[in-house]
Amino acid sequence: MSIVRSARRTFFLYRRLFGTQLKAILEYQTDFFIMIVSAVLTQMLGIVFLWVVYNRIPDINGWTFWEVVFMYAMIYLTEGFGSLFFEGTWRLGGLVNRGELDVMLLRPVSPILQVLTNGIGMNGIGNIIIGFIMIGQALTKVDLHWSFGKIVIAILLIITAVAIRVSINLAANTSAFWIKNAGNAFPIMIHNLGEFAKYPITIFSMGIQLLVAVLVPFAFVSFFPAYYLFDKTTSPWIWMAPPVAAIYCAAVAYVLFRIGMRKYESAGN
Repeated sequence: MSIVRSARRTFFLYRRLFGTQLKAILEYQTDFFIMIVSAVLTQMLGIVFLWVVYNRIPDINGWTFWEVVFMYAMIYLTEGFGSLFFEGTWRLGGLVNRGELDVMLLRPVSPILQVLTNGIGMNGIGNIIIGFIMIGQALTKVDLHWSFGKIVIAILLIITAVAIRVSINLAANTSAFWIKNAGNAFPIMIHNLGEFAKYPITIFSMGIQLLVAVLVPFAFVSFFPAYYLFDKTTSPWIWMAPPVAAIYCAAVAYVLFRIGMRKYESAGN
């Protein structure tokens, strides 16, 4: 019962903190719509590029156009959820450098929860819309054999993909506890590794595969869900890999944040 109460309290606090940020952003409605439209246009350009490539090469290492579109969509979708609901991960560096984390440490609320809700990226709405549209198109264009169990697993894979993406963002931004300068480029470098996961990782060298499947497991956001859903494997248990990766990423992000907090020197340093 204590776990249930804790979960309810966490969700209640998240909703209140998120709502406060949302009200502040909606004060500027023009910016709100501009960010959504710009996100949609950016992602559409990526799909146009992919279409041009497949117009010349109909098959890439056994993967068709719509199967790769699905992987593209998973990257866009998870990035959208991360921006809209957990944008605060990208503001951690500023909080550390300006000493503003002090305020969060004084409140009787988890610092991680406060960091996660310390901002809303409205461009995430555009990414989510385009992501779901592309996923829907991809799943209807490819001949799949659906069952109730496979539908449930597909939903689970999307949830775990979001968890992996947010955990990677948080873990990368905890570098601010060690890299003190305001221009910390490490999180952006990690974020850009997600570009590899827009394509089947099997087309890359073994070093790249290990990088995006083990060290920074973006492959579990897109490649492995596609690998299962499009029946690229005979193993019925491959769908379990992304949930395990999500638990691993969340644990690593939590540990790095807790260790980083010990390095935090507060304002004036």
